[in-house]
Amino acid sequence: MGATAVVDKKSSYNRFLLVVAGLGGLLYGVDVGIIAGALPYLEATSGLNAGQLSIVVAAVLLGSVISTLFAGVLADWMGRKSLMAVSGVLFVVSIPMIALSHGYGPLVFGRLLQGVSAGLIGVVVPLYLAECLSASSRGKGTGIFQWLLTLGIVTAALVGAYFSFRVDQVAQLHDPDRLFSFKDTAWRGIFWVSLPPGILFVIGSLMVAESPRWLLRRGRKEAAYAALLRSRTPDQADLEFKEMEAVTAAEHGKSESGAKTSESLLRRKYVIPFVLACIILACNQTTGINSIIAYNTNILLQSGLSDFAAHWGYVVFTLVNFLVTFGGVVLVDRKGRKFLLAVGSAGIIVSLVCTGVIFRGTESLRVEASSSIQSMVTPDQKLGLLYDRKAAETLLAETGKTAGVGANQPTSLVIIYSYGDFRAATKVARSNDTAAKPLEITRESCVPANKVVAFFSNPFGNLDVAREAPLKIDNALITPVPSARNGWLVAITLFVFMAFFAIGPGVCVWLALSELMPTRIRSNGMSIALLINQAVSTTIAAIFLPTVGKYGYSTMFFGFAGCTVIYFITATWLLPETKGKTLEEIEEHFEKGSTKSGAETIAD
Repeated sequence: MGATAVVDKKSSYNRFLLVVAGLGGLLYGVDVGIIAGALPYLEATSGLNAGQLSIVVAAVLLGSVISTLFAGVLADWMGRKSLMAVSGVLFVVSIPMIALSHGYGPLVFGRLLQGVSAGLIGVVVPLYLAECLSASSRGKGTGIFQWLLTLGIVTAALVGAYFSFRVDQVAQLHDPDRLFSFKDTAWRGIFWVSLPPGILFVIGSLMVAESPRWLLRRGRKEAAYAALLRSRTPDQADLEFKEMEAVTAAEHGKSESGAKTSESLLRRKYVIPFVLACIILACNQTTGINSIIAYNTNILLQSGLSDFAAHWGYVVFTLVNFLVTFGGVVLVDRKGRKFLLAVGSAGIIVSLVCTGVIFRGTESLRVEASSSIQSMVTPDQKLGLLYDRKAAETLLAETGKTAGVGANQPTSLVIIYSYGDFRAATKVARSNDTAAKPLEITRESCVPANKVVAFFSNPFGNLDVAREAPLKIDNALITPVPSARNGWLVAITLFVFMAFFAIGPGVCVWLALSELMPTRIRSNGMSIALLINQAVSTTIAAIFLPTVGKYGYSTMFFGFAGCTVIYFITATWLLPETKGKTLEEIEEHFEKGSTKSGAETIAD
């Protein structure tokens, strides 16, 4: 009976640990998704210009990059548990700073703190889970972090939808002052809603044990053993503690014998897992996941769906991500990481190719009208155009082409433009949208307000030249609007894409990041790998609109599919299976240097 009580106590603690880690994922997802719902109301009431709003949005990315760079060093210096608590405190502090702000400075600083919090959470929570959970539950635990991350994105979207509904109700009262006041309340309320999970995460972080591996590396053997006992039976703790001591003693022995640190870090057991983790993190972005999420509504609009259907399509898209991720959490410790990554990447390739083929059929009919649009640019290098049926007929007549347009068939127009080295794109305008506002192109909508934002928009761009450069219409693409059936076909292929991503890369990427790295380089190696991930994401974001504008969505989807082939090869033939193995066993596998280590499963 006593033994049963002990086991129940361990299980309860492990569940509590998973809840705390899950709250970290929830905060990460909220950090990513919260601005989308708040931005329209912030734009309407804050008095900030387009450049300032772009900095408010980009501040999270900047903060995340900065904190990711130092997260590994901080985790080694102050401990995993302490850094988790600090990251939660930063998030909690950022909310009132943003929600109560009445100026540009506090708003940007609050968003910057949110980004710093997200960057720290993205490194330290998977790191903590890898070092604290038992081998049998490590996959499930890290999967729950990803699952609740997707819940955070869905929650942010639903909160935004709720306030959108309330704003629409107030708008029907036809009271401009009351509408303005409620919009101001709405964007602040969206941020306030995200405060409770942040507070719970801080409290939970203070109640869990410190990482036993971090404690042991600090020479605190008794504390390390006690930390293991909180989540394991005495027999399990004894066995794992001996493995941890053996690895630590081996490292200290080599250090005392005069081995150089640089020599040690270039050994096979460090280099191969580090390279594999970096490849996995980079390939995770080259699936196009971030761009497909960011431009999902635009993609569905271009595919033939109405504005209403496209927005609901995005809601379904996020729900697929959330629901299927739960399936990945259930399967990851049963089927293994290697299997899910291989299946997921294979499904991604097929769905991306199908999406590209559907778009190719429509985009082959589109017409380039950049010359006609360029002639409309005013002397002050601006452009305003109401794209309706009459404008569409005029532009098509000037090009001498019909874009395959049938009688009474609507068309869409998207304009890709630039000032110097910086490019932007208008929203997709449809000729049959009777409520559409004119497309407005100004320098402020394209050129970054300062060099910090300019660096993330185009690291090689010349901001000073762009501030004086003339407006250039790079592409003005008129495309026949496909049928709704075509749009739903695209939507289905994107839902399939999201499902395969969620069950494979979505769940396993954090595991690959934390499990593959040996203890000695885990924290700093994770920081570097995540920086590579963010660099690839930024690069894709920079080339996405110009590529779509010039070559179409089909080219981008085919490109993503081609990159995912590398992902599939890595997962199938180069990645070892780590299911059910302790971190020390995984490290020993790479130390042995088997010639078939990448293709084979680690021997039991």
